[in-house]
Amino acid sequence: MAISRAERREDRRPRARAEFGPDADAVLDALELTEFAWHDCYSEVSPPDGVIDDLFVVARGSVTEFVRAARLAIEDYRDLRLWADSVRG
Repeated sequence: MAISRAERREDRRPRARAEFGPDADAVLDALELTEFAWHDCYSEVSPPDGVIDDLFVVARGSVTEFVRAARLAIEDYRDLRLWADSVRG
């Protein structure tokens, strides 16, 4: 279990590389910013794993969509879940 922000970043790096290739670091940066915002809004260190998964699902390899999804996750993660479910099914 990753404790620090740096450890969480490294744990997420393989998926980011697989789905975003050379843009993986930009996605990891956006995810780190999402963690800061999540903490400010929800007083939790990081979004739950389900929210992180939803971000990757809806982005479908697009950094732009990842950033849009990250913003939505902070605004209302339930809307992000609906979006992800529509992509999944």
